[in-house]
Formats: sequence, C-alpha cells, structure tokens
Amino acid sequence: MRDFLPAEKARRERVLSVIRERYRVHGFDEIETPVMEDHARLHAGIGGDNEKLAYNVLKRGLDADTVRAAADDPAALADLGLRYDLTVPLARFYASNRADLPGVFRSVQIAPVWRAERPQKGRYRQFMQCDIDIIGDASSRAEVELITATLDTLDTLGLEGGSVRINDRRILDAMLEHFGFPVDERPGVLITIDKLDKIGPDGVGAELRGRSSVPEAVDGFVSFLSREPAETGGFGEAAIRGALPDGLGGEAIDSLARIGEAVAAARGAGVPLEFDPFLVRGMGYYTGTIFEVAHPSVSYSLGGGGRYDGMIGRFLGQEVPAVGFSIGFERIVDLVADREDGVRDAVVVVHDRDVPVTELAELKARLIGQGRRVRLEQRPKNLKPLLDRATADGYSHFAAVHAGADADSLELKPLG
Repeated sequence: MRDFLPAEKARRERVLSVIRERYRVHGFDEIETPVMEDHARLHAGIGGDNEKLAYNVLKRGLDADTVRAAADDPAALADLGLRYDLTVPLARFYASNRADLPGVFRSVQIAPVWRAERPQKGRYRQFMQCDIDIIGDASSRAEVELITATLDTLDTLGLEGGSVRINDRRILDAMLEHFGFPVDERPGVLITIDKLDKIGPDGVGAELRGRSSVPEAVDGFVSFLSREPAETGGFGEAAIRGALPDGLGGEAIDSLARIGEAVAAARGAGVPLEFDPFLVRGMGYYTGTIFEVAHPSVSYSLGGGGRYDGMIGRFLGQEVPAVGFSIGFERIVDLVADREDGVRDAVVVVHDRDVPVTELAELKARLIGQGRRVRLEQRPKNLKPLLDRATADGYSHFAAVHAGADADSLELKPLG
C-alpha cells in the first residue's frame, strides 16, 4: 500500500481521466460499490486463488473466549471483507439494483481493491482496477464492444499496437475431454496449464503426472503441447481449428471467428486478435470467452477478462449473461508517456514578504480567471530548491511579485 506524491498523483489522475472518457464515449456508465462485501460472498468459491488473499473484517463485539473457540474457522470470526476484485461486487450490485437498470447494462468501475499479496515489484496489497462489463447480452456483440473499447483506450493513451489473446473455456473443456481427463480433475488441470508460460511444456507435463489419475491423458496432452502448430495465418475459423486437436468443433469456435470479423471491421486495419488454446485465466467464474490484452513494449499482459454467465444467478436466482474486461492500471500508468498539456499554464507566484495578502488574493484570482493553475510561495533566501520542487510538481512557469504588482504586467519565466 503506497503513498503518492503530488506529481505522481496528478499523473495517475490524468491517465484515469482518459480511461474514463474513452469508456464513456463507448456507451459505458460508471457506478460505485462499497469497499467491503459479505464474507460469504467473497468466499463463495468463484474467486479462485484471490479468495485466499482476501482481507477479512472481524465481527464486532467478539470476546477472547469466542475468538479462541473459533480460531480455526475464519467464517465464524468475520462477517465482512475488503473486495479483492470488482466483479464480485458488480454481480451483487446488479442483483440488488436490476429494476433500475437497462436490460443490457454497460458498466464502468474504477476503484481500489485489496489483496494480501507478498509485496514485490508489480504486486501491491492495494491497487486500482479499471473494469468495463456488459450484463444482459449473451451474444458475441458484448465481447466485441469490450475489446474495441479497450484497444481504443490504449490507443488514446499512446499505447498503439496492442493485441488481444483470446480463447474460450468451452474449448478448453472440450480439449481436456478429448485427451481423456476426468471431469473432476479438470479444474486442477487448468491450474497447471495456466502455468505454461512460467514452467514450459516439460514443467506442465511433470506437474500433470503428479496430479492426474490418467497417464494416457497426460501423455496425449504433452505430445500436443510439443507439436509444430499448423501454418494457417491470420485469425479466423481455419486458424482456430488448426491450433486445436483434430476433430474439435462447436459453437465456441464459430463465436470466436465472429468476434474476429467484427473487431476487424471496427478497427479497420487487420485483426488485433490471437487465438491461444492454452490461455486459461485463473478465476473460477469464467464460463465462455476469455481474453488478455498484450502490448509489444512489455512481456506481461496489461489486462484481461472473460464471460461469467453463471455468477449473477447465484445472487438473483436466475441466469443472467455477463462479460467483463479489466485494464491493469498499475501496469499501464508506468508505460504512458507524460503529457505537458495539463501543466502548460501552471504558474508559481514567488512573492516578497511585504506583499499584502489582499493583493496576493486578487492577483491569484486574476491568474486563475485566465485559465492558469496557480501556487503562491513566499520568496526564500535560496530560490533554486523552491523552483526545483515546483518543476517536480508539474509547474511550467514562475513569476516574481513585489508589492503593487499587476497580473497583466507579470513576467512569466519558464521552469526546467
């Protein structure tokens, strides 16, 4: 959990303002949910490993005997917890407010979440998530809207050239069935496959042999991992089928092909999609399409998401289709080039000690009325540290002011 100095906070807010604006023009509406949810909802078995990282909030009024008696049962001690993502709160929000929402609801949530991570580079215990979700649309149009809005947002932030790795949980399940993995073993098998980028085919094979009760299934899958992929080129039905075991078909492949065609039409220059048959994404609530956004400047993903048609039904009592895409804000903010547009007219007014406060107040009001950002600073003995600090805080100019100075006659000198 970090502190942010003024210049860094300002930078983060500039990036967030771009993200908000691009999502708005794509028809998404921003909502806000509480930072805490019911403990039972956060630990309903749909959050994957993130449930283990949730911060729980103790019930009020517990005495020492009660705590000792329930020491091995967190659910008996906690009734609330800090949200570890924004998807579980959104599902509860929709179930609670459905009567006041449109049939197809396009949501934006931009807010901090908390996970009890082991702090390291790129992993924080409090971090910002930027989610867009579409609830109530079972068609591939929803995925197309999410993908095009996300890529457009990255382009506007100066991160052109982004692409999306895409797969479908139904394809993964069909592939595991093809190789002969039992139904009850498949969730664990997917956890291992999700490590492919880190441990490679040999590591996946070794872990699967220790996990699966069907050696023939493991051997077939590892052999498939090591094959030379078919040379089909582009993104479409032929490319998808060429990346899968022979004979696999179904609606999921047709759906991915339609998504590719629509995204290409929206983008107007090629298809920024790549089919990855081994993309898993670890959240237990995904039921269909899954995706991650990549950028050539970095080796890690900048966000991801997928379809989670089964989640809202847990709270509402009936199935509601839903799909979402989350941008990794903490990763993106470090890649975005800082822009000077917002600080062009930021002025530090360095005044003498004897300038009356009424004159300073009037001068500051005049400069602000001209569209400038203004900070008042009394002149110190050594001016350089003050000006260096102003530059670091995003100010572009300074002006020296004495008693009787007029806003129209100020000489603005550039900083830096």
